[in-house]
Amino acid sequence: MEGWSLCSLMFLLLALVTLNVVHGQGTRVGFYARTCPRAESIVRSTVQSHVRSDRSLAAGLLRMHFHDCFVQGCDGSVLIAGAGTERTAFANLGLRGYEVIDDAKTQLEAACPGVVSCADILALAARDSVFLSGGLSWQVPTGRRDGRISQASDVSNLPAPFDSVDVQKQKFTAKGLNTQDLVTLVGGHTIGTTACQFFRNRLYNFTANGADSTINPLFLPQLRTLCPENGGDSNRVALDTGSENRFDTSFFANLRNGRGILQSDQALWNDPSTKSFVQGYLASKASFFNVEFAKSMVKMSNIELKTGTDGEIRKICSAFN
Repeated sequence: MEGWSLCSLMFLLLALVTLNVVHGQGTRVGFYARTCPRAESIVRSTVQSHVRSDRSLAAGLLRMHFHDCFVQGCDGSVLIAGAGTERTAFANLGLRGYEVIDDAKTQLEAACPGVVSCADILALAARDSVFLSGGLSWQVPTGRRDGRISQASDVSNLPAPFDSVDVQKQKFTAKGLNTQDLVTLVGGHTIGTTACQFFRNRLYNFTANGADSTINPLFLPQLRTLCPENGGDSNRVALDTGSENRFDTSFFANLRNGRGILQSDQALWNDPSTKSFVQGYLASKASFFNVEFAKSMVKMSNIELKTGTDGEIRKICSAFN
């Protein structure tokens, strides 16, 4: 596993110079500077240790933060265990990395009891996961508090793998995110995998003539081998063919070449309102996408925050106090 390379450090400096950090109400960069000065370094070292052992956890943590923010805001509600909670919803069954958050929380409670929220741990872990996968680091405003509600029924407003571009835009707009944020954040699919059950419909009986015509016909046999018509629901397939562990722009190249995996992903190339942003990232240096991704992540991580006296600071991330 690569460490904190010179190239990545240069990207970090680029971000600090060019990234206009968005602060949410009640959050700020360095929130724990006095109350728990080692907070970010503890999270970083914990994520680094786990990702070195299993590179796929980076994508898991990034996705978990996204799923957390789109339901009840970025409040760690997706971390709560138990019957009927968000993590039991169908859309969240494939989330991974809970043990990383629990590990970081245990260390933080030993160092600074009752200070650092689970929501902030998850936001920091997502940032560190991108960096460890070759992407850019950025400053994460902290100061979120943990929510006291976690219901599987609330997960229905998550963007889904079958959503059209119009539906995706509606869901993002409802969270204060625009079309560029949509394309940029979906670009996070440059790392990670998905299960066959989320896109098999595209491979066989999508239309009367068979497969989804937007799939590159030379790519279709490979997908059908990975995902047979019957069975194999949980088989994993890279969302960014050929680069599933590297944070780069090849995901967008795959969309251009008809090699997007999810229907909702490939649709970004086929809809004029989103295609222009995909083309823009393909025509620019990777550093441009990295900076824009950081901006959109900061924006997303400030959705519907609980700060001040709202919510709580959990002692254990998987359970309310």
